Amino acid sequence: MSATTADQTLSHEPNTHEQHFPATVEGKLLYGIAVLFSLFQIATAAHLIDLPSQLVRSTHVAFLLLLGFPLVAANIRKGAVYTAGAWALATAGVAVAVYQFVEYEPLILRAGDLVPFDIYVGVVAIATVFIGAWVIMGPALPIISGLFLAYCLFGEYLPSPLNHRGYDFAQVIDHMAYGTEGIYGVPTYVSSSYIFLFILFGSFLERAGMIKLFTDVSLGLVGHKRGGPAKVSVISSGLMGTISGSGVANVVTTGQFTIPLMKRFGYRPAFAGGVEATASMGGQIMPPVMGAVAFIMAETLGVEYAEIVKAALIPAILYFASVFWMVHLEAGKRGLSGLDPKDLPSPLAAIRRQWYLLLPLAALVWLLFSGYTPLFAGTAGLALTLLLILGSSIAIGMSNTAVRTIFWIGIGLAGASFFQYGFRAVLVAILVLIAWNFLVKGGRAALKLSVDSLADGAKTALPVGVACAVVGIIVGTMTLTGAANTFGQFVVAVGQHSLFLSLILTMLTCILLGMGIPTIPNYIITSSIAGPALLELGVPLIVSHMFVFYFGILADLTPPVALACFAAAPIARESGLRISFEAVKVAAAGFVIPFMAVYTPALMLQDGGPLAAAIGYPLAVVYIVVKASLSIGLWGVAVIGYLNRPLPLLHRLVAAAAAFFLVAALPITDEVGAALVLLFALMVWKFPGKVAGDAATTPPKTETP
Repeated sequence: MSATTADQTLSHEPNTHEQHFPATVEGKLLYGIAVLFSLFQIATAAHLIDLPSQLVRSTHVAFLLLLGFPLVAANIRKGAVYTAGAWALATAGVAVAVYQFVEYEPLILRAGDLVPFDIYVGVVAIATVFIGAWVIMGPALPIISGLFLAYCLFGEYLPSPLNHRGYDFAQVIDHMAYGTEGIYGVPTYVSSSYIFLFILFGSFLERAGMIKLFTDVSLGLVGHKRGGPAKVSVISSGLMGTISGSGVANVVTTGQFTIPLMKRFGYRPAFAGGVEATASMGGQIMPPVMGAVAFIMAETLGVEYAEIVKAALIPAILYFASVFWMVHLEAGKRGLSGLDPKDLPSPLAAIRRQWYLLLPLAALVWLLFSGYTPLFAGTAGLALTLLLILGSSIAIGMSNTAVRTIFWIGIGLAGASFFQYGFRAVLVAILVLIAWNFLVKGGRAALKLSVDSLADGAKTALPVGVACAVVGIIVGTMTLTGAANTFGQFVVAVGQHSLFLSLILTMLTCILLGMGIPTIPNYIITSSIAGPALLELGVPLIVSHMFVFYFGILADLTPPVALACFAAAPIARESGLRISFEAVKVAAAGFVIPFMAVYTPALMLQDGGPLAAAIGYPLAVVYIVVKASLSIGLWGVAVIGYLNRPLPLLHRLVAAAAAFFLVAALPITDEVGAALVLLFALMVWKFPGKVAGDAATTPPKTETP
């Protein structure tokens, strides 16, 4: 690759923030609504506005509909009638929230005995949420939720054991449209408090240059290694995924840079797309943010956030180590060298230039692990980010080092005041910095960046928020009818004969549901259906929820739907189906780890399991991590067919068999697996074999940029 090509490659900036607000009067109005939405969420999170939780949730849903309907209509441009209908639906969604404000106390007193007008408003509330989800996300989730709602209304006519005792229409509407069970249930509560804040936090960091920082650091660290471009993708996509929390969105942002870079250095288009999709989805299992599911899981289970992170840490490291190993083997097989070190940025220089962007993330992690609530941590992290963005634009113009140092000390004290005096003290500092930015060169650009981040965060929150509202119908059905017991009893009945079969059944349920809906609603649905069943079968609480969470994520990589892979397809210029097959191979660790954790909870740092009882907890942790690493490593060798040199088919079959037996948790499978590992090592050492058409000896074709 020429130096010119490398320069072009490294200077490629992905179009991460395509304009979704039209350059019209309507577009400006929607932009203003988005900014107002974000400001409302910040104000309630920081207790600048104190409202009952029910009203915060209903206002959150109203904003989602007010912004969502017209924004979709403005982007698809189907004419004046369609636009008028979108605004009418948006107005109806707002009217529901206004009604809840006006009738808040009377509605509490009338709970269980609604008047006719309450029922009419409740029907409008449910209908607008369903239509909004369909318009914003597509038909899959509304259809699934609609089937659950139909079960509430007509399930009494089904044969036993599927039937229930029957519920009056008014009772169903009361349960689903009012109170804190249906569309305003726990998912909406988490969306309106934790999730929105962290999406906003990620939006500010992205616009401030976090993607560039992560990419520059990744290029500097591993860009020159064997298969460096793909390793850059793994690291940068994984790091960005921990902030953005959205795998598919991460594919279309970092993927704009990493996929073409991998292709130019000889990786197959399908493999390049698969690596990017796998790494991007993996960001949702990597602490600290974990795609916001960590917060829902902590809220659902009633445990500390740190407990969720503790359980996720080792599996996440193994997942990314597995992807890293796969790209290393593929690079070796195809003789792909790294980038020229002269063309790469210095990671230390990148950090020195933008070190301040890491401070909010470091503060966020410290707060979360120090026992502060996610709401407090998210608000503090967002406040610190604002102070840094607004302060850095002012500090650039200060030529005197002493003055600049004093200024940053003042910013630090302003940030620290959050812990003593709350958000109001920081708000004063932010307002002062806003006024100051109007007077300095480059200050208005920083203000524009901040306002754009507010609008972008609200826009990004639309599918997540609407999904949380409509999936509340499913959770509400569970609590009203006890429908989860039917599925749970079936899983438990299967599990009494074979826990492995019940896990397979649960895995297939998660993947099938996840093919059409995002990770968050998929986790909420499957955890409420399958989680209790796995718990009854003796699977530890957090492990059972992590099991369904993992396979909800992997659904976006699994054929035939594979949303993350189809998002990578136009960038890689390859079939989404081919990319998904490659992604499944690369993401093998994601399929293996949940099963291993069920049989040996020490893999997720949880108590229990026969291994811990037999050899003690610390040794059990070491043993299962080594065994998982061996299994993942052998699977990579079997799939890629390379280990320092191309391997014959027999060697690959032995490696695959060894990996399988190490995963299986049956009597003597570990012993068989260990024996096969030794056999494989002996075969590679003594009988290397010959492979026709050694790919490593043929220089790869590079694609012209």
